[in-house]
Amino acid sequence: MRPLLLTSKKQLDANDVRQCLRIAFGGMLGFLLCKLMGWNYGAFFVVQPILLLGMVPKLNGHVMRQFIANMLVVSFSVLIIQGMFGDKPVPMTIMVIAMFALLFREMSRGPNFLFGAMAVVNMSMQLHFASYPTADIGDIVASNIVSVFTTLGIAMLMQVLFADVEPRQPRQMPNKPLTNQRHEVILATTVATLSFIVFQVFNLQSGLSAQVASILVLFPLNWKGAGPAGWNRALGTLVGCNVGLVVQFVLLDHFDVLPFVAAGLWVSLMLFARIHLLEGGSGAGFAALTTMAILFGQYLTPRQDLFYSDLYRFASLSIAVTLSLTAVYLMHLLLNRFRATRFQL
Repeated sequence: MRPLLLTSKKQLDANDVRQCLRIAFGGMLGFLLCKLMGWNYGAFFVVQPILLLGMVPKLNGHVMRQFIANMLVVSFSVLIIQGMFGDKPVPMTIMVIAMFALLFREMSRGPNFLFGAMAVVNMSMQLHFASYPTADIGDIVASNIVSVFTTLGIAMLMQVLFADVEPRQPRQMPNKPLTNQRHEVILATTVATLSFIVFQVFNLQSGLSAQVASILVLFPLNWKGAGPAGWNRALGTLVGCNVGLVVQFVLLDHFDVLPFVAAGLWVSLMLFARIHLLEGGSGAGFAALTTMAILFGQYLTPRQDLFYSDLYRFASLSIAVTLSLTAVYLMHLLLNRFRATRFQL
C-alpha cells in the first residue's frame, strides 16, 4: 500500500532532530507569549517562528536582514497603500499587483527567497485583516512589528539551546533561464492577485487560512511544483485539522488551561516538524505545521474552542486550493504559448 505521507529520508540525522526541537519549542513560545500578553492577531506570533525555523535551518545575518526587510515592506504596504487606496478598488488592485510582482521576482531569483516568501504571506494576511472597516490598521502593523522582533529573539534562543551538532552544507541556488523567471513572476503574481480580489469581493472575513493557503501553493512558482504543493497543502491541512480535533477532544473542557493547551501544541508541532524534515521540503508536514499555528494562534481563546474553526478551515481551504491550482494551470498554458515566457524544464 502506498504511504499517505511520502518522505525523502528514512530517518533524521542529529541536525534534523535539533531543528525539530527548534520548530516545536519556537512555535510553542510564540503561542505562550501572545496569549500571556493578550496580544491581538495571535497568528503572527505563532506562524512566523514556524515559517522562519522551518524554512531556514541556520540563522545568520543575511537571514535576519531579509526578515527585517520583510517587516518594513509589509508595514509600508499596509500603512501607506491600504491607507491611501483601501477604498479605491482599481488603484488598490494595481498597487497590489506591483507589490506581488516585486516580491515574486525576489523569490524567483533565489538569494532573497526568504524575504519574498515571508513578505508575500504577511502582506496577504495583513491586507486581509486591514480591508475591513472595523480593523485597527495601527494595531495590525504594531502586532506585526512586535511579532517580527519576538520571532527573531525566539529563533536566536532556539539556535543557542538546540544548536546543530555538525556543519551544514550550504544550499545551492539553481540557475534559471530568463524565460523561466518571467513565467514564474507573471504566473504567481496573477494568481495571488486573483486570490486577493476574490477574498475582497466576496467579503470572506473568516477565510484567513484559505487565503494563506492560496498563497503558499504558489511557493514553487510554477505548475510543475504547484500541483504536488496543492496536494500536500490539502493533505497536511486535513491531518493538522484532525490532530487539532484530537487535542481538543483530549482537553475537553480544559481548553482554557494554558499549560495543557501549550503541551498539546508542542507535541503536535514536534510530530509535524519530524514529517517536514523527513520530506526534505515544503510538503504535507509544513502545511500541517502552519495549520496548527493558525488554529491555535488565531482561533483558540479561553471562550472559544477549535471545533467550528477546524471544520470550516478545511472546507474553505480545499476550495481555495482547488481554484488556485486551476488558475495556475490555465496561466501555465497561456504563458507557454509565448517564447519569451515559455517554461523550460
